[in-house]
Amino acid sequence: MAARGGGDSVGVGAGRALPPHSPSGPVLQTVEMHTGGEPLRIIPRLEAAERAAAAGGLSLLSLRREVAAAQDHVRRALVHEPRGHAGMYGAVVVRAGAAAEGAHLAALFLHGAGYSAMCGHAVMALGRFALDYGLVPEPARPETAVRLRCPCGPVTAFVPWDGRRSGNPVRFHSVPAFAAATDLAIDVPGHGKVVVDIGYGGTFYAFLSAEQLGLDVRSSKTRDLVSAASAVTEAVKKQFKLHHPESEDLAFLYGTILTDGKDAFSEEPTTNICVFADEQVDRSPTGSGVTARIALQYHKGLIQLNQTRTFRSSTTGSLFTGKAVKEAKFGDYNAVVVEVSGEAFYTGTATFTVEEEDPLKYGFLFK
Repeated sequence: MAARGGGDSVGVGAGRALPPHSPSGPVLQTVEMHTGGEPLRIIPRLEAAERAAAAGGLSLLSLRREVAAAQDHVRRALVHEPRGHAGMYGAVVVRAGAAAEGAHLAALFLHGAGYSAMCGHAVMALGRFALDYGLVPEPARPETAVRLRCPCGPVTAFVPWDGRRSGNPVRFHSVPAFAAATDLAIDVPGHGKVVVDIGYGGTFYAFLSAEQLGLDVRSSKTRDLVSAASAVTEAVKKQFKLHHPESEDLAFLYGTILTDGKDAFSEEPTTNICVFADEQVDRSPTGSGVTARIALQYHKGLIQLNQTRTFRSSTTGSLFTGKAVKEAKFGDYNAVVVEVSGEAFYTGTATFTVEEEDPLKYGFLFK
């Protein structure tokens, strides 16, 4: 789709009636979804990203760097206020070139502070989106495998399909997940020594019980949980060096997940809160976080293959399930392939415009 009046175009079709906007400014069209309460603003097409992917033969990680350098105004315009909010999350769909090779679509993940390597809640929503918007040529009943390429690697979503529309629950298999470190002593300013585990589920997280910080993940104020988790993240970054088997671009700590401490297998849900990027709070149980937490539990011998655990978000009460389905190797790590399942829903579509003279046209952050 060509943007009205020029500029970058985003979307599946231009609306007939638009509010006044600059002739050179973008018309940004999105599909809105949420998974477990965590929003996903899908950008079905970003022409600048498609051109870069097709012309440059860029890998998805390289395209991620290119978009961050040259098109970051799109992220800021759609994720930040006044069009977004401090908890907004987005995804750019890419279908061209090496970035999406071998997949039905590739995705770049956007948040308030930048770009992620993996996002499970987005994968579940994008699985439905791919079927309903015709990105999978011949979907199969009763379930279709949707192949996605994420910055962390290939991911497969399994989506119910009745011949007309997608459904729930959606499950996905991510890249191999592993324990990067266990029982790691970290000195956290204001809290003293704590013991954390670091797991990888497409991106790295630090895990610890909220109790170690004098908090309860189910009843403490969210502000207190966010502050404590952010302090842990900063402390881990300073005191522990991460390593990724394939790319140092992926060797970064995305956030900290505080838990209720119930890591041993149980039929009862275990509750957690994920604080990622710049103190952003996931409203869902966190798909990549569930993946990493399952990998840690398996590494510690707390669960077995195909034992399903239920994970509850402390913010919304929404539920994901997760299980390790097979062992794998990932570089030098003993890893597992994890299956995560949840429900994704549409909330609408939107058309956003930009007036060039607007001093806040590309957004602002207010915390």
